Amino acid sequence: MSSTINPIRREQPHGDIRALDEVERASVLRELDAILNSSIFLPSKRSQQFLSYVVRHRIDGNLDRLKERTIGVDLFHRPVGYATGDDPVVRVQAGEVRRRLEQYYQSVPNPSAVRIELHVGSYSPEFKWAQPVPNLPQSSLLHAAPDDRETPQGLGNGRESSHLASPSPTETKTAAGKHRRLVWVLSAAGVVVLAGFALLWSGVFHAKAPQTVLQKFWSPAMSSPEPVLICLAKPSVYLPSIGLYQRHSKTPEEFLGQYERLSQKPDLQPGDKLVWSDMVEYPDYGLAAGDVYTAIQVSALLGQIGKKSHVRIGGNYSFQDLRNSPAVVIGAFNNRWTMQMTANLHFAFVEEGAQSVIREEGPSGRRWSSGTEVNGKAIEDYAVVTRLLNSKTGQFVLVVAGIRSYGTQAAGEFVSTPEYLQKALQTAPADWEGKNVQIVLHTTVIDGLSGPPQVIATYVW
Repeated sequence: MSSTINPIRREQPHGDIRALDEVERASVLRELDAILNSSIFLPSKRSQQFLSYVVRHRIDGNLDRLKERTIGVDLFHRPVGYATGDDPVVRVQAGEVRRRLEQYYQSVPNPSAVRIELHVGSYSPEFKWAQPVPNLPQSSLLHAAPDDRETPQGLGNGRESSHLASPSPTETKTAAGKHRRLVWVLSAAGVVVLAGFALLWSGVFHAKAPQTVLQKFWSPAMSSPEPVLICLAKPSVYLPSIGLYQRHSKTPEEFLGQYERLSQKPDLQPGDKLVWSDMVEYPDYGLAAGDVYTAIQVSALLGQIGKKSHVRIGGNYSFQDLRNSPAVVIGAFNNRWTMQMTANLHFAFVEEGAQSVIREEGPSGRRWSSGTEVNGKAIEDYAVVTRLLNSKTGQFVLVVAGIRSYGTQAAGEFVSTPEYLQKALQTAPADWEGKNVQIVLHTTVIDGLSGPPQVIATYVW
């Protein structure tokens, strides 16, 4: 049993700083163009701008431009000297670019001459060059003369000697037999040598590589023959009725369309009274944005590593379903399975009065709650990733949940990003992969978007 606390760390601007020659520069620019025009990057102009910015400044040697505040000023039009700790827009976009780069290189069928990487902790891209395949050793085989006679060679100057007597037919036959045996032996030896090199070469390429942290983290789900269930909650949603909109609108025709009723507010005053019939349940609505983002990220990851998954929403799955398959349960206070499965764990979601918090059991009794401004706008959130090898269902369960939707989204990014998992588990016990794990995460919220997840506590048992 172990518990560790990790300080929040910020990304640093410096990576590989080796200068490129003209040939390398041209190769990098060709690769950049291919990436920017791919289906992975075309939908996101901001990701295209970010990657182009850092790659071009890197190959031009402008390392002073690859700093968080400088990028914020140049790309995102932040004021000079803005507080990067309060505005993580650069870190958020860097994380998005890393995800898209990973998806791009997993989608291309053939490796490129150069691979562009942007590692966590750096805004300076690194270029990984393809290694040439070593040549297999060649073995020259001896070939017999067109006929059975050996040509006698002269002595000293290498020319034929005219005064040597021709061998007798018996000697010629004996010599030819020896020659053929020698050719056969040497040829067989060459075949054996080539076969040995082939086996050795095959072994190099087919040797089982060590598992990555991502593979170890997800290995219990991969070991099951059943598809992974991705489980989202769908709470009941009530919206004002058409009659309420019409009674409290200056123009009665204003809210006749459903889009107008969903996107605009009725003209209600603080003293107006409502009755229950003024509210109507909408069964088709209710998914939290962070839950949906997480489900998409997890589903994409499982597809990339060759594991089937099924998405289940609201009442479309039962405890029996969870008993039959490994599952990823998404969301906290809106998902009853999360609340049940984590209720007695080291880190649990609890409600203390009107406040929803993550509570640590034990002497320290730490608490984490989401932060808001005076107007109720979120500025930070917390989440817990819970990895249970043998949960109450008897199956592997991964709970990805934040106090609010922002924390859930950050946790979804965490479990699907190798760099985040590597950093979080490098201080865990060596045998963590065979144990249960809980990780508490923090994220900053800017303009309704969660920033990169940052580990603040772990617990392994």
